[in-house]
Amino acid sequence: MKPKSPEKAKPATRRPMQGNWHQMNRKQRREMTRRIQSEDLSLAVIHPDAAGIDIGNESHYVAVPPTRDSQPVRRFGCTTAELKEMAVWLKQCAIRTIAMQSTEVYWIAVFDILEAAGFEVYLVNARETKNLPGRKSDVQESQWLMKLHTYGLLRNSFRPSQEVRTLRTYWRQRNDLVQAAGRHIQRIQKALTQMNIQLANVLSDVSGMTGQAIIKAILSGQRDPHELAAFRDPRVKASAEEIARSLEGNWQEDLLFVLRQEQHGYEFCQKQMAECDQQLQQYFSHSEDRSQGAVCRKRSARNGCERRKAISRSSTCARSYFASRVRT
Repeated sequence: MKPKSPEKAKPATRRPMQGNWHQMNRKQRREMTRRIQSEDLSLAVIHPDAAGIDIGNESHYVAVPPTRDSQPVRRFGCTTAELKEMAVWLKQCAIRTIAMQSTEVYWIAVFDILEAAGFEVYLVNARETKNLPGRKSDVQESQWLMKLHTYGLLRNSFRPSQEVRTLRTYWRQRNDLVQAAGRHIQRIQKALTQMNIQLANVLSDVSGMTGQAIIKAILSGQRDPHELAAFRDPRVKASAEEIARSLEGNWQEDLLFVLRQEQHGYEFCQKQMAECDQQLQQYFSHSEDRSQGAVCRKRSARNGCERRKAISRSSTCARSYFASRVRT
């Protein structure tokens, strides 16, 4: 008989390591899920005093370890009083750290109240927790978050300081107003083109001084092309005759109504942007200067109008100021 060849040693399967849930593949996550659901004691407990919250727009489900309360999963509403009641109940259950998903903007009020109550709050990405097999419910989601957080398998998301968040809110509001003003300008150009007013062919920007003066005169009742061309700024390359020819159009009451509304909307956005600038200036004046004497560099833009140069300079100064505050 031939001697039996020694069996080849099977390569050891690589077991998923704890703490890198977001780096595991699908097979490793399924194995880890099975071990967590079966309460395999080989997993080390990193956060014994952990809780999980399933965030919703009308209610929140909070799960704590079964040994902490006779009703380990409770439902709380979204009002401030109910959120404070949630914090009191978590204190009674001796909870120290809490995990929640970043669902829309509903998590912000919960996060602020729990953080003010002294809890360590983990804000986790929902993509890293959507691995619970079978039919899901709000109760199961909160318990699943609690288990993952107990074994240290969740990664906390970065949230800037309150000072940076306040500044970011002002800048985002101003950016939304800039985009809204741009949409109004596009609809102004559309209404003018429909009346065959080819103002966009002789002016680079209808929101400039010449364009705005001509549009306001049109809305005031002026229809004479030469009278409208008299509002030409000397810096405009097109001649007064070229502008006058482009202003010979087919005036229509319905399109003039649209033009008037879009012009009012554009002016309103400009007014709101000015209020945002005042609010930002006031916020900067009451904030501590941490730039350490750094001077904002002026960008030279050879091609473009003076307004683009001003926007470039203001954006550079704002970015340097914002970066100096983030670094400190």
